[in-house]
Amino acid sequence: MAKRYLQLLFMLAALSSTNALPTLADATNPIADIEGAADSRLLKRYEGAFIVSYESRAYAELRIPLSPLQPGAPGEYDAMNNRIYRPERAETLEGKVTRLVYLVPDNRSPLEVLRNYQDEITAAGGQVEFECKRDECGGDANRAAYGGGNKMSLMQYFFYESDIKDAPHSNGACALTSHINDQHFITARIPQGNATAWVAVQTFQLDAGTYCKALNGRTIIVVHVLEPKAREQKMVLVKAEVMADAIDHDGSIALYGIYFDTAKADLTPDSAPTLKEIALLEGRPELVLLIVGHTDSQGSYDYNLDLSARRANAAKAALVSSYGVDARRLTAAGAGMMAPVASNATDEGRAKNRRVTIVQVN
Repeated sequence: MAKRYLQLLFMLAALSSTNALPTLADATNPIADIEGAADSRLLKRYEGAFIVSYESRAYAELRIPLSPLQPGAPGEYDAMNNRIYRPERAETLEGKVTRLVYLVPDNRSPLEVLRNYQDEITAAGGQVEFECKRDECGGDANRAAYGGGNKMSLMQYFFYESDIKDAPHSNGACALTSHINDQHFITARIPQGNATAWVAVQTFQLDAGTYCKALNGRTIIVVHVLEPKAREQKMVLVKAEVMADAIDHDGSIALYGIYFDTAKADLTPDSAPTLKEIALLEGRPELVLLIVGHTDSQGSYDYNLDLSARRANAAKAALVSSYGVDARRLTAAGAGMMAPVASNATDEGRAKNRRVTIVQVN
């Protein structure tokens, strides 16, 4: 028996020496930014800070809170079984979205760091629109992006642990999933020519665990930057004859060429080509159509139902007033988030769910 035990020990030692047993590195005090990361052109970094987590998307959605998080409807929980919290006032924006996470030099408080960012925003001609600290921000003020079965945190309003691409126990993962203290937060707008950029800055102190102890007590900065950017038009214009064929065959067709201002029912000028093709269906007088608006799942059920109905009515009004379609042949309706065609868990899926569908009635 003793011989077999010694053999087992030798085998384990051999496996360990050849790196056959995978290990996870603990957090360390960084001496450089992570590979591929870069500061936003809109904001300088705090002196001596290093980027420990970074993500940038060419075109995405960002929801900027302009008031404290408040409890959602009774019984409303997220996928992690957290009670949902959301602000009463917010801006839902689209453009280039960048998330930067910095580790600050030792002995710098979250408040000191935040005030430096406020100075930088003011110097750029910007304006702080909302500020909060600790419990005043709403939700769980001591939780980062991790965990479930409790109140949702301010960080979870933006993203969850499952969205983090950093390796477990890395500096980035530790910064975004550890227990936190002394939370401070601002949102601000910065003018960019004729457009507006938005930034959200969250600072806090880490109360790190065993694998993250190298960062314990250090201040972290999480910066979200939304830069205004025109959306690339990748959708092929659907011609009237294709619409007619789809309606004859399937009874409906989903269209992605009708565009609205973010969180509004105002049609943008680049909707004109698709509206014009719909109007050509006037040559089929037997067709009576529903114009149905669809949204993604961002926001409440009632909000999305109302928004989708207003957008459908805006499309109908444009077809009647600008393209001469007989109003008696069109009925507008909103389906909100009720009929997704893709997962709402990703930007790509949400983009597919935001659409206008033409449905044959007769």
